[in-house]
Amino acid sequence: MRQFLSALSLPIILAMLLALSVVCLSAPAQAQGIPQAANKYRNDLTRIAQAVWGLDAPVPVFAAQIHQESGWNPDAVSRVGAVGMTQFMPATATWWCALNKLSAQDCQPRNPIWAMRSMIGYDLWLYQRVAGATEFDRLWAMDRSYNGGLGHWQKEAALVRPALNHEAIDAACGRARRSPIHCRENLGYPDRILNNLQYRYAAWGRTVGQP
Repeated sequence: MRQFLSALSLPIILAMLLALSVVCLSAPAQAQGIPQAANKYRNDLTRIAQAVWGLDAPVPVFAAQIHQESGWNPDAVSRVGAVGMTQFMPATATWWCALNKLSAQDCQPRNPIWAMRSMIGYDLWLYQRVAGATEFDRLWAMDRSYNGGLGHWQKEAALVRPALNHEAIDAACGRARRSPIHCRENLGYPDRILNNLQYRYAAWGRTVGQP
């Protein structure tokens, strides 16, 4: 190796180093910051998302949501009692199981497969009940509703319709039923998922960027 390098001129060596640095810098940033546990669930998440949402499902969005909720920890428990990888509140889990005619023994928020299937199913249920000028706006509304309640989002959206871009509806946060003190968390939730975390999972499928 030393003989090989000594045979090269300094400009050639510098050019090689520059090319190597470009390759390293162009490596997708989304590969950084993915919990090791995430790869364990990649195939299951993709399969579930495509079964529920369709073959064009934005899998990176759902992966980012799980990342945000629990960091892919199926044993996660929040300070307010949300449990599992997708952080369902007990009351929400009970309601979701009843809606889908699941028995008590089949209602398992701590089970990763149950959690992923229920989160994506609930996301679709929310997506069908919100509106947006673009797919991005609609996913933003879906995420806000998952985090802070569909009813709150609907009340705020009603204040600004027919404007359906997420910025207009976000500006109404705290002007309807929701207390303004909860707006920072509720608006930050979709922002981190859609503008940051989903791109770490871009190799998993279709990302949805803001137009």
